[in-house]
Amino acid sequence: MLDSALFLRFTPVIFTFLWSSGWVVAGYSALYADALTFLAIRFACAGVLLAGLAFALRAPWPKGRRAIIDCIVTGVLLHAAYLGGLWWAIRNGLPTGISGLIAGLQPILTALFAPALVGERISPIRWVGILCGFLGIALVLEPKLVGVEPAALLGIVLPVAINVLAMLAVTFGSFYQKARIVSGDLRTVTAMQYGTAFIVTLPFAWALEPMRIEWNLTMILVLAWSVLALSLGGVGLYLMMIRRGAISRVSTFLYLVPVLVAGEAWILFGEALSPVQIAGVVVTVVGVVLASRK
Repeated sequence: MLDSALFLRFTPVIFTFLWSSGWVVAGYSALYADALTFLAIRFACAGVLLAGLAFALRAPWPKGRRAIIDCIVTGVLLHAAYLGGLWWAIRNGLPTGISGLIAGLQPILTALFAPALVGERISPIRWVGILCGFLGIALVLEPKLVGVEPAALLGIVLPVAINVLAMLAVTFGSFYQKARIVSGDLRTVTAMQYGTAFIVTLPFAWALEPMRIEWNLTMILVLAWSVLALSLGGVGLYLMMIRRGAISRVSTFLYLVPVLVAGEAWILFGEALSPVQIAGVVVTVVGVVLASRK
């Protein structure tokens, strides 16, 4: 019981570290594979692994048309539309700084719609935390935003629009998951979601990309981390937190992702952190602490 309580307490921390590694994975995978092609393979591998685990442990599968439809809808929104749109936008010219700021819209949108969609009350102090978090990630991403010329934004209108749609997809997909999938085994639910995401993503990969993928040791390791740590670990923890807690509090932990990505870039690639970025880290952490209070 103590171990379970300790794990639940540190679940947001573990989730945030896993989720932040997705940016590093996206950078490495771009060297050897097209975005949607890589995601289709990732969804297929994750779905097969989870399905095999579910069958081995005799986990119950969703029954009834309504339950199956719920898995399909969340699979499209949380995985195919969100990751597919995000990765496609970045690979087609969207600067990562702008993408990071757009990602910061998710907690704000979640807080805006939570009272109406799932009946959550957002207190004034949590609103202060949410806005602090957004300000903090803007400061952390400031070096990436400085180099973006305003005139160049006209050339990335489509990637920006796709990225915004991806954020809307994951936001409303999270609400749908919270409201509709309140019970059932998350292993089988997630396996069906990944199966749906694979079926939806594959035709887009075939139509929009040459479906390039170069198999080497780096590619295999990147794919393994994507499937095991991100698709099974990170997403599994995210869905578990949605089921157990207030969705607006869960979404605020996503503010820490750009902070951790900046730290990982400093450790892995030697990118220096400016005083403005360090101030942004502090503001972001304060915002998350305020916004995640019960």
